[in-house]
Parts: sequence; C-alpha cells; structure tokens
Amino acid sequence: MHNICVYIHSVSHIVFHHVLSQCYGSCPAALWLQCVISSGSPVAAVCQLQQLFCPVRNQASTGRVELRFIMPAGPKEIVLQSLTIRPIRRIAHIPGALEDDDEDEDNDDIVMLEKKIRTSNMPEQAHKVCVKEIKRLKKMPQSMPEYALTRNYLELMVELPWNKSTTDRLDIRAARILLDNDHYAMEKLKKRVLEYLAVRQLKNNLKGPILCFVGPPGVGKTSVGRSVAKTLGREFHRIALGGVCDQSDIRGHRRTYVGSMPGRIINGLKTVGVNNPVFLLDEVDKLGKSLQGDPAAALLEVLDPEQNHNFTDHYLNVAFDLSQVLFIATANTTATIPPALLDRMEIIQVPGYTQEEKIEIAHRHLIPKQLEQHGLTPQQIQIPQVATLDIITRYTREAGVRSLDRKLGAICRAVAVKVAEGQHREARLDRPDVAEGEGGKEHILEDAKPESISDATDLGLPPEMPILIDFHALKDILGPPMYEMEVSERLSQPGVAIGLAWTPLGGEIMFVEASRMDGEGQLTLTGQLGDVMKESAHLAISWLRSNAKKYHLTNASGSFDLLENTDIHLHFPAGAVTKDGPSAGVTIATCLASLFSGRLVRSDVAMTGEITLRGLVLPVGGIKDKVLAAHRAGLKHVIIPQRNEKDLEEIPGNIRQDLSFVTASCLDEVLNAAFDGGFTVKTRPGLLNSKL
Repeated sequence: MHNICVYIHSVSHIVFHHVLSQCYGSCPAALWLQCVISSGSPVAAVCQLQQLFCPVRNQASTGRVELRFIMPAGPKEIVLQSLTIRPIRRIAHIPGALEDDDEDEDNDDIVMLEKKIRTSNMPEQAHKVCVKEIKRLKKMPQSMPEYALTRNYLELMVELPWNKSTTDRLDIRAARILLDNDHYAMEKLKKRVLEYLAVRQLKNNLKGPILCFVGPPGVGKTSVGRSVAKTLGREFHRIALGGVCDQSDIRGHRRTYVGSMPGRIINGLKTVGVNNPVFLLDEVDKLGKSLQGDPAAALLEVLDPEQNHNFTDHYLNVAFDLSQVLFIATANTTATIPPALLDRMEIIQVPGYTQEEKIEIAHRHLIPKQLEQHGLTPQQIQIPQVATLDIITRYTREAGVRSLDRKLGAICRAVAVKVAEGQHREARLDRPDVAEGEGGKEHILEDAKPESISDATDLGLPPEMPILIDFHALKDILGPPMYEMEVSERLSQPGVAIGLAWTPLGGEIMFVEASRMDGEGQLTLTGQLGDVMKESAHLAISWLRSNAKKYHLTNASGSFDLLENTDIHLHFPAGAVTKDGPSAGVTIATCLASLFSGRLVRSDVAMTGEITLRGLVLPVGGIKDKVLAAHRAGLKHVIIPQRNEKDLEEIPGNIRQDLSFVTASCLDEVLNAAFDGGFTVKTRPGLLNSKL
C-alpha cells in the first residue's frame, strides 16, 4: 500500500509526505520520503506533485496509492480530499480479442469485467462498445468521476440478458385449466391467451403481442397479467406508469448527466434476467406530460412490434431486442391515451361483473383468501350465498370486487375476535385453580357488580361453531345498508327520467329532473355538465318545441311555444361529479316530454342514446356496462339505440332473460316505450286539414 499525505500550508506551499510500505514475505519494510513543493499557484503545485508521484506509480505492480489533501486549521486539520489511485498496469492486447490475465489478477474487478464480457454472448455491436470502454477504464485513474460511471455502465452491460430466455409452456389444455382456476369469467382474455399459445406452437419466432386491457378498477386486469406469465412459464415484471411525466423513465438518461441511470424497461430486464418476460405496463392511461418530455411518446418505440426489436436506451446507447417481450398494458379508459399510442395496442375490453359472477368469485377466491389471511377455517365461519348477495346489493355498488373483498375482510375480523375470545375462555375454564379461585370470589363479584351477571353469563360460554353470517350479523358488523332501491320513489312525479351513463368505474344509472316556472324562456342546466351534455339538452328542447303540436305539449298557459313566458331548469343529481357525453340525449328528451305532458315515466325503464335535431337516435358505447348498471339497480326495461343491438351479444344470458330490451331508431319509439300506454300523437277534435 502506498500512502501519500499532502499537507497544504498555503496556496503556494505544499509539503509532500510519502510513505511507501511493502511486505517481502514476513519482513515488512518501509521507506519514508518527504519533500517540499513550493510554487506560486495551486495548478503548478499539482503538476510538481504529479511529477514526483509518477515514478512510484509506474514502478508499482500491485497495491493502490492513496492521496490525502489536508489543510491545517489551528489545532485541527481539515481533510479536503481523499483519493485512491490504482497503479498503472501494462497489459498487452491483441486487436479484436481480450487475453486472459495472470492468476494473480483474477480477483481484480477489471479482469472480472473482461471475463464477463467474453462470456456474456452479447451482440457484436454491444461487444465492441464494451471492449472500447474497458480499454478506457484501464487507462483511467480511480480519482476521475468518469471511472465510476464507466464501471457501472460495463457492469450493467454484462448483466443484461442479451440472449438468455425461458422456454414457454405451450400446453393449451393445461393453460386453460390454470386460467379457469385463477379467474372466473373473462372469456375474451382467456381466449386471446390461448390463441397466442396455439400460434407459438406453430411458429417459434413469433413476436410478442402488445395487449391493452381496458376496464373499470377491481375487475382483475393486473392479476390476469400475472396469470398469463404463470401460464406461459415466463418471468413477470410490473411497471407502474401512473403519474410518470418524464420520458427518461422510459428511455433512460444520457451518461453525460450526473446520476444517470437506464430507463424502467432496461432495469426491468436486468431484474428478471431474461429477454422474454411478461411486462405489465400498469395504468398507461394516467401518464403525464411535463418539461422533461412526454413518456407516452417514448412508449411509441417500445410498443411498436416493427421497431422494438431495435430499442435504444439513452443510457446504453446500444440497441436491445424487445421483440420477444410480451407487453400487457392496463387502463381504465382509452379517452386519455394518445391516438398514436392507442393504435399500437390491441384493445381488449374487460367489463364489470354481474351479481352472479360476483357471488361465484366471492365463494371461489375471495372468501378462501380472507379465511387464510385471518387464520380462520370453514368450520368456524360460514357465509351463505344469500348473505353474499346482500353484501353485493346493499353494501357495495361497483363494477369490480375490491369493495366486496374489503367487506368480507371486515366480517372475518369480527369473527376472529369472537373465536379468539372463545378460545381464551375455554383455556381459563380448563384450569382447575382458576375455576376454584373464581368460585371462592363469586360472592364478592355478586355484591360488587350485580348488574353485569347476565352479561357475564352470556359472554362466559364460547360461541357455537360455525358462526353463521346472516342479515342481522351483517347489520351488526357492517352497519346499516349503504344502498337502497329508491328508483320507484324518485319517479313519483312528472319531469323525472332514468338514464344510463358509462364511467371509468363502470356503468351507473343517472336521474334527470326537470321543472318549469314563469320566466323569460331561459334554459338552466345544473349538475356540472360538460359541453356535449349541454348541447344535448338544447337539442332535446328544440325537438320538443318543433313537435309540440304533434304531441299536444303545452306550457303552463296552454301555449304550444314551450318557452313562452316559461323558464326550464334541468338538473342532474350528484352535482359534485362531472358529467359529459352524448348518451343522455334520449333521457333529457323523455324527461322534458314528461314535464310538459304531465305524465309519469315508467319507474322500471332506463335509457341511453344520442339524438339529432331531426329526432334520430344514434348509437353510443359502453352498452354492456350500462346494462349491468340497470340490472344492479333492479330495473326491468332498457331502451337502447337500434344500431347497438349487436352489442347485446356480449351480455350474459341470465341478464338478458331478466331484462326486456327495446331498440329505438327515433325519439317517437323512445317515448312510446318510456310511458305506460305509449306516447301517441294527439289530434284536436274538429281540426280539419286544409287542402288549399
């Protein structure tokens, strides 16, 4: 070890103190050298210091040289800098190849890096870059900041799985059984995975597909991605993209920056150690954008099958093949995904679950999982399907099953308390000394607390097993029901209709209320409506005004001009929630028709559809989610656009049997289906059509 201490007395005066220590067998020897460097400037002083140090450094074959720069400050000394410099090695190189080093240097880091580069089986371009960087590293002193950057870069290059991959399990029958055991329903997703396995059997070099699961939260998009990796026998890595607003998170930083590092894609490959994993890009619809770039634009290269075989990370600056990676993206909506990125992915819709599907999921997956997490057994607690249905309809109202899972967890915790208390009392009753002590003090307890005897008697016995969860137990544990069927009560007067809306959380029913009062013909809209819904309201009132005579619709004064001396107020309840979209057109028209005709809309009817100024009903999206919302709310009839009739095939058969569907192509058909007895055209008696 060569220890060199430099004491700085002033800017122009440096004392160079050199301690040279070497071991020759068991006899240590030391050589002490001291010299004074005087110079007029620090730069010249450092040059003189290097000239004195070079002979020692060139002659040293092993060990390291340590430099310490110390500035005296009164009685203490301040260490300004402490550096460790590796002695120069003279290693002969053969152009185009790396030679084996001596056995004495096997433990050296650079030698180990050279060996890893030779055995990494990386592409020729990456190999050339690594050879070039290792040559630079040998000539570079460890004191240079670039030494650590170059070394980290080389270590990452040798750790990347350039040609290391796993073998896919292509047994379609076993894959189908595994998917069915892990997930209930989700037929589209399972079908797409089995199709990929079938094609992989026929063609080995198939590029990985780019899938995007779109659906409300809690329906199992992320867990399906993990099951796909398990089915294929591949490694799984999840990348959370929610809130990412820097394109360097995808492509990495350039090595010229301090603290540079590769992007999440390359880091994920380093973590899994293979080049064909399953990458789950979670919440791709929640990417941000900032001054640091657009990460959604950076994903264009990653998610393009024609480009990702040559993906270049800024940190690596070498192409890496991503064509064997199976990318699965998840999103709640496609509205916030840029069109260019959306075009590169295969969209698979994952709708919400029906009540029957939720019951099956609860008893197949959720309840066994909660029992295991809380240390309970089926002999201690029983949750019948009737109780599960009550939880679904009265305590949760969602498209997924997350709230249902939390409610089941609350029930298991309450039962765990009872079971633990019962075991504690049984243990106390089994101890004879405790029983005798309690018998000796019985009269003291009776005199002290006579009012708690009945309570103690009731609580003294352990609960009977298994504990059955019924409606009363649900009310005690979860409290009063959060949701009630209030549809019929809210449609007790004219001017109210039920619409169907789609949200990223699934389908929802939406009430539309209207009232009229004396005024100046103004239309007021409340409920945080977007521009599209405001236009739908104006379209509905214009169509009704133009057809007022046809349907004999009048205002309070009996005039066919519905806005003459009349103000109309349209309100969409749940005003804290922003609402927008064209689907409310038929609902607004039906609500206003009920207001001006004085007739009640049927309380078991919900509707959706866009309207035009001529009264046509145009198709809308999200039919399955909307129909499921109507079914959850207990409605019996659903009015949909005629051009959406093809979407009814996606609805489960039991839901179609419970509901009655009316397909409408114009507002006349919508009004006839929304009112009892129809909404026929009224003609005034004695009115003759003139032929002149």
